[in-house]
Amino acid sequence: MNEIEIIEKVNQGDTSAFEALVQTYQGRIYTLCRYLLKNPQDAEDAAQDTFVKAFQGLKSFTPTSTFYTWLYRIAVNTCLDFKRKSSLQSFYSSADIRKKLDMVPSKLPSPESAYAAKESIRALRVALNSISEKLRVVIVLKEIEGLPYEEIASILGVSVGTVKSRISRAREELRKMMEEFTEQK
Repeated sequence: MNEIEIIEKVNQGDTSAFEALVQTYQGRIYTLCRYLLKNPQDAEDAAQDTFVKAFQGLKSFTPTSTFYTWLYRIAVNTCLDFKRKSSLQSFYSSADIRKKLDMVPSKLPSPESAYAAKESIRALRVALNSISEKLRVVIVLKEIEGLPYEEIASILGVSVGTVKSRISRAREELRKMMEEFTEQK
């Protein structure tokens, strides 16, 4: 069954069919929420709220955009609402830092390289955390989620030109911060 057929089943009363949509998108929605909210517990709550809102609003879904785009827009808005209501502390937990470091090949040439990689990840985390929310949202959607400009524009309700401008500004700010980090070493 395709997504439109699943949505029709749900709207006709077969609420269990919604589980297929949740299973398809739960990982990506959680990841998006994680990058936007900077906290795994908050991201889990926001991802769950996203699916609740999507379920409740499914009758209003019109296939003028893809379900995926519609769901991402709900997730972004849910995260923005959540941030307004919460005071958030750190972008990553120490477990996440270890997880990122585990992605570095295990046969590093030296302990210095491992330290440099760890410091680069930390610097990137700090830099990403330092840019404005508008810029962070577009850079996460583009560079981490890999979404095309048109889809990001649809999710955020802005023009493609605005998305491109924000991504350019975000990249420039991150580049400058990373250069400053490199110069400090």
